[in-house]
Amino acid sequence: MDVQLLAWHWLVLGILLVIGEIFVPSFTILWFGLGAIVVGLVALAVDLSFSTEVLLWTCSSVAFTVLWFMVFKPRLTSHNTDELAQASAIGEAGQVVKLPTDRTPGKIRFTTPILGEDEWEFTCETSVALGDRLYIKAINGTVLVVASAV
Repeated sequence: MDVQLLAWHWLVLGILLVIGEIFVPSFTILWFGLGAIVVGLVALAVDLSFSTEVLLWTCSSVAFTVLWFMVFKPRLTSHNTDELAQASAIGEAGQVVKLPTDRTPGKIRFTTPILGEDEWEFTCETSVALGDRLYIKAINGTVLVVASAV
């Protein structure tokens, strides 16, 4: 049985996968959607066999994924952000997920990412318990200085 997908099939699949990323916000299916769009655009210009389409889809999806993790994501998650972005994070609340020790800072998790990260190391002048809600007072490099009240 000869399977043949037309260019518009690939474009529709790509658009559906990209839209699906809205409901699964993990940057996993976005790359497959962009790969399908690439195949659809190439198939508009060139007649491709099904196996070539699948190979192109796989290669372009992998290329988009590698490009994201190797180039764009490191730039977005850099803790060396400007002062304005850091100032906007002051006062944000997070929950303690790992207690600090004498040698290591604790970890705090935020429901929405702060400067590109949802978990940060923190230090606090007072004692804290797991699950405590703490607020950002300052950002010291890659470690937050937090307090139990703003």
